[in-house]
Amino acid sequence: MKGTRYREEQIVRILREIGEGRSVAEAARQYGVSPGTVYRWRQKYDDMDVSAVRRLRELELENARLKRLVGQQALDNDALKELLRGKS
Repeated sequence: MKGTRYREEQIVRILREIGEGRSVAEAARQYGVSPGTVYRWRQKYDDMDVSAVRRLRELELENARLKRLVGQQALDNDALKELLRGKS
């Protein structure tokens, strides 16, 4: 059975509930995730508020876009080098 995918804002709210004294096992059971998932969320999103999570998502998207651009540029450079080698 595939689990529900939670948005970052929901994850922050769940972690805030746990920080206010709720047990990890109880929260995991209520939201249908494993305690390991909650601990993984805690590693990534602990001490973040919703605006920080949104900024993190924006930065991750921008980073992915820049990596694609650099990869494409490297391919273009390689193709140009091959073309120049063939003309000599």
